[in-house]
Amino acid sequence: MKILSIDTSTVVATCAILDEEKVLGEFSLNQQVTHSENLIPMIKEMMDGLNLNIKDIDFFAGAVGPGSFTGIRIGIATIKGFAHVTKKKVIGVSTLEGLAFNVPYAKIVIPMIDGRRNRVYTGIYGWEKGKLLSMGNETIIDIDDFLRDLDIGFEKIVFNGDGALKYKEKIMNILKERAIFSPINLNMPRASGIGELAMVKINEGKAVDCYSLVPKYLREAQAQMDLIKRGY
Repeated sequence: MKILSIDTSTVVATCAILDEEKVLGEFSLNQQVTHSENLIPMIKEMMDGLNLNIKDIDFFAGAVGPGSFTGIRIGIATIKGFAHVTKKKVIGVSTLEGLAFNVPYAKIVIPMIDGRRNRVYTGIYGWEKGKLLSMGNETIIDIDDFLRDLDIGFEKIVFNGDGALKYKEKIMNILKERAIFSPINLNMPRASGIGELAMVKINEGKAVDCYSLVPKYLREAQAQMDLIKRGY
């Protein structure tokens, strides 16, 4: 079984192909360039290097957000397009879950994606018996409010993601030595993690047709909010 997975929900564009035993290939770019310009060439270069055709892929997986609205749409549209053409099923994976998956076996992991305006997309995850579990609903929240409510119970908390880097000083001021920050290489989304999480969901019977894949925005797109303010 081969899975093609992608994540374009942040400034990082990443794609990977993996099977049940190993990551066959992975390609990531962390730069301020429209993902629509890079994603398909990245996928093509990776597949050419592996001597694979799109028809060799059994499932398609994509990060569904939260994150950049435009990025999420690009990723989901790409996955849906591949699945439609090949008549294969798809799996959606939370971007935050994928980030948390970068930090294996930490008791508490809090991934953070910068949501601008002093806000972060975040959630609380933990590892139990080798499985990553969500410990609450994902949300977008003011970082100060989140840290104030978080200041309970947990002895050590691992933070990762660009939101954690941006607000590192605030996090350390509140949680002090209880806050641990992941290494640089674990702070950006990785398509291989999305693919591995997708494999778990496939085995749980959660693969769906391409029409059923939906984004997870957590808030209205700015363009839509602007229209509402104007009375449209």
